[in-house]
Amino acid sequence: MSPRSLAGQVLLVQVVLVVLLVVCGVIALILQSEHDTGVEARRRAIAVAQTFAHSPGLVQALQSPDPSKELQPLTEAGRKTAGVDFIVVMDTKGIRYTHPIPSKIGQRFVGRIGPSLAGKVYTESVHGPLGNEVQATVPVNDANGRVIGLVSAGLKVRNVTSQVDRQLPIILAAGAGALVVSTGGTALVGRRLRRQTHSLAPDEMNRMYEHHDTVLHSVREGVLIVSDDGRLLLANDEARRLLDLPAEAEGHNVRELSGLDPATAELLVSGREASDEVHFAGGRLLAVNQRPTEGAGGPGGTVVTLRDSTELQAVSGRAEVIRERLELLYDAGLGIGTTLDVVRTADELAQVAVPRFADFVTVDLADAVLHGEEPLPTGTEVRRVAVHGIQDDHPLYEQGRLIDFLPSTPQARGYGSGRSELVPDLSTAQGWLVQDPERTRRVLDYGIHSMIAAPIQARGVLLGMANFWRSKREPFDEEELSLAEELVARAAVSIDNARRYTREHALAVTLQRSLLPRALPEQSALDVSYRYLPAQSGVSGDWFDVIPLPGSRVALSVGDVVGHGLHAAATMGRLRTAVHNFSTLDLPPDELLSHLDELVGRIDQNEACPADEVVGATCLYAIYDPVTRRCVMARAGHLVPALVAPDGSVDFLDVPAGPPLGLGGLPFQTAELELAEGSQLVLYTDGLIEDRTRDLDEGMELLRLTLAGHPDRTPEESCQAVLDELLPARPKDDIALLIARTRALPAERVADWEVPRDPAAVSGMRLAVSETLEEWGLSELGFGMELVLSELITNAIRYGSDPIHVRLIHDRTLICEVADGSSTSPHLRYAATTDEGGRGLFLISQLAERWGTRYTPQGKVIWAELAIPDLDALLAE
Repeated sequence: MSPRSLAGQVLLVQVVLVVLLVVCGVIALILQSEHDTGVEARRRAIAVAQTFAHSPGLVQALQSPDPSKELQPLTEAGRKTAGVDFIVVMDTKGIRYTHPIPSKIGQRFVGRIGPSLAGKVYTESVHGPLGNEVQATVPVNDANGRVIGLVSAGLKVRNVTSQVDRQLPIILAAGAGALVVSTGGTALVGRRLRRQTHSLAPDEMNRMYEHHDTVLHSVREGVLIVSDDGRLLLANDEARRLLDLPAEAEGHNVRELSGLDPATAELLVSGREASDEVHFAGGRLLAVNQRPTEGAGGPGGTVVTLRDSTELQAVSGRAEVIRERLELLYDAGLGIGTTLDVVRTADELAQVAVPRFADFVTVDLADAVLHGEEPLPTGTEVRRVAVHGIQDDHPLYEQGRLIDFLPSTPQARGYGSGRSELVPDLSTAQGWLVQDPERTRRVLDYGIHSMIAAPIQARGVLLGMANFWRSKREPFDEEELSLAEELVARAAVSIDNARRYTREHALAVTLQRSLLPRALPEQSALDVSYRYLPAQSGVSGDWFDVIPLPGSRVALSVGDVVGHGLHAAATMGRLRTAVHNFSTLDLPPDELLSHLDELVGRIDQNEACPADEVVGATCLYAIYDPVTRRCVMARAGHLVPALVAPDGSVDFLDVPAGPPLGLGGLPFQTAELELAEGSQLVLYTDGLIEDRTRDLDEGMELLRLTLAGHPDRTPEESCQAVLDELLPARPKDDIALLIARTRALPAERVADWEVPRDPAAVSGMRLAVSETLEEWGLSELGFGMELVLSELITNAIRYGSDPIHVRLIHDRTLICEVADGSSTSPHLRYAATTDEGGRGLFLISQLAERWGTRYTPQGKVIWAELAIPDLDALLAE
């Protein structure tokens, strides 16, 4: 606390006053104490002396031969009892008979004895043997009244003044306490003063007041202070000017002020908070801010500021409109084009603009855009793909309608010129009215009165028109025309991107579907159904195949190429073609996968593929023989197939896992099993069972549960049931599903013989085959089959090795198979006219529809197929 401050000065004055009061109190105490102690000492000394002088036996003791002997004990006992320092008995000459100090007995008394000898009581202060003393001397009279002795009693001065010594600390402590209290009070007062004056000195406070007064009356903002009872306490010059207040306004109730707007007066007396509330006063727009003063520790009331916002209001209104438009464009950038779907993007444009810009929005696109193509420049028909508005009962053209706008309409003019068309008043737009008179009349009756037709164009290509309509607000103006163009321009880029994506996706899907089988081949071994679904976000490389093989056998193939897009689809086509080519060689599944693996490796080595387009694939290949009901299969990184037994139980087959195609270096293994007739083989790709909501194990278990318990369900029904249960909402990968129910060729339609290696056995075999064909009702094929069989058996006997086996199969065709233990394959050639042999295979090729050779672990099989006439009739039987 500074001694120069007001609080410091007050504290200093208080300290001086307290010290003076304490000093004066001590002096007065000492003086009063000295007076009181003197009086008290004399009183006590006189009382003790007189009491002892009149005590019985004193006169006899004085007249005894040895007064000291009798009186010394009595005086000491009386002294202690009376609380005095001494009692001295003496003769009339002043010689002591008694004294507290025995050595002083017999000596002369210190003090005056004359007055006492005259019969008076005399008190005095002396410096005796005990120190400074107050003593009283009284005479002792005999029975005749004659003074025969004296008694003196007294007290030492220090014993009398000890009372003052005991009271003085109390006085000093009280003074110190008063000083502390006054100092603390002064400190509290100083602290509050510092808080209220912000530690300002008087000159600083004076200067601050002058500045405050100058600022208060110089600012171009009105300031009012209103008490809690509604009285106007302060109004600066600007407030008087804005509110046109009289000079004597201060001190009056606000409601009594003439010329003050009632709403403004009500706000001023309400005491509520207000922020930039607009009020009218004298033709001005005032922005009023009001805050209560209680929160700042001041008296109850409010502080009000007034700002003339007449011009600012117009500017801020304009700025608000611009801000809203910028927000609309910003939201359009975020909300339009969230997907690569043309119709969805058009609908997002309509939703963003309603109701912030227009009451209704319609979007019309050329049909070619919906299919991913660029529209023809001469086309005039558009399809309404999006309609959105504040109400649903509007009379505008409905969504999905194909519209041909007349050349006089704003839409047709904008579509032809590529420039936006503004129609502020539809009731006067004759060109628009003739488009559909009945509908346009209903549009006007509905309340729609203004429109903007903005062309949707990107990269110089006109895609369609966006139409903005108003019914509940002011008509469109030129500034809003530019906003509509900017809004449509942002949407046009997204629509064009969606169109181009649609085109590429359609091309990829078309390519992929063209590479997949369009129809299943005819065969008798399996009852097959399938499903193929391309991914919604881009095609992949999934494929499936059903390939008839010689001997009524059928090959099943399912595969998946890594990646998406045209590259994956093209690779899939190459691999599928390779599977077909390798299957014509009648290779076992493991060898066929090995050839595919080498092919994929060569593609990687010989073609410069981008890093994200490295070729890789999985494949499962199975061969089913309806004669033996044996199925042989192998897989290269593919998922294991499911087998539905005739009793409805489901198992996942234990097929050895091979590496995906393209890794190379590792062999593939086969699994062979016998299938009961009516079993269902379920082959699929990972897109069916994998999804972001479930892992692989969950998908396979769900597949098992879907297939189980339905032994009588057809493959077609099983396919649909599996898709209904497992198909994701938006597949991210292609899905290929192939379900084949096995059939068995009846034993009576298969005949086989072991043939000895003897040319003479050929004639016997011709006879046996003729008899078999007769039993089958195929005797008309006997001549041709005998020739084919004779040539095949002869070649096996001549060039092959044991054992020789002949099998005849009656299926959709008549199949003849001759097996021997040699791996030497015959070749078809044209024999010269001079050659004795070499015409057997040529003869077989002419008689049979197909013929060929396949190799087995025991040797080879040469087969030939002959067409069966009137097959439909035979099957009907």
